[in-house]
Amino acid sequence: MITEAFDNSEAIIRPKDFYGEKRQLCDKCIIVFSEQIFDYILKTYAHEQAGTIKCCNGITKVYVFEIDNMKIAAYLSHIGSSMAGSDVIDANWLTDASRFIMFGLAGSLDSDKTTGKFVIPIESYREEGMSYHYAEPSNYMKIRNYQIVKFIFDNLGLPNVAGKVWTTDAIYRKTKAKLDARKKEGCIAVEMELAGVQAVCDFYGWDLYNFLVIGDVLDQTIYDATGLAAANHDVDKLYIAIELAKRI
Repeated sequence: MITEAFDNSEAIIRPKDFYGEKRQLCDKCIIVFSEQIFDYILKTYAHEQAGTIKCCNGITKVYVFEIDNMKIAAYLSHIGSSMAGSDVIDANWLTDASRFIMFGLAGSLDSDKTTGKFVIPIESYREEGMSYHYAEPSNYMKIRNYQIVKFIFDNLGLPNVAGKVWTTDAIYRKTKAKLDARKKEGCIAVEMELAGVQAVCDFYGWDLYNFLVIGDVLDQTIYDATGLAAANHDVDKLYIAIELAKRI
């Protein structure tokens, strides 16, 4: 656990320094991690560009879409807790969105519990760096709106399981010892962004609504990644995110 990173004093660098005055375009935003799904949104729904998240090695365009008589922002997020958390801050400045719906892929740590189900995180183990800059140190980050997400999933008849997850942005350091330790604590999945993004949202008083789709399986004798491609391309996740946006 990182114990000295959190500091609630005034920041030196602010979004205004890069983007100018804050825009007020909409109050909801979908965070997308799949390029294929984001291309589908662009082709399917009317949209206008709200701005760009600037980075020295490229830009990320943020759009406001017209979906079912609702204005909602969306963008293709960077991967990993640090960049994904920063993207949320920039997206808020460019659109004024304060309710974020985030979905992505996860690896199963307990295939008996997760097979054929969406995972709704209730807490996330903080094995990354971003969350410690935005929240007091602790082993787990509480996912505040999980009960709302679960209620909506149950109402929609979507198979789901709620449980703890593990956030790590070191994809090649998911070791057997760490997996066993997290699983012993009750974690059922592992992903790369949630703890950091939740900490950012809590810090600024924004709402995050998260669900995960299992892509690979880690708790088998031989690692199985065969489900990653299909899960990444599945646009059904987008329609679920839109339904969440309508109901929050």
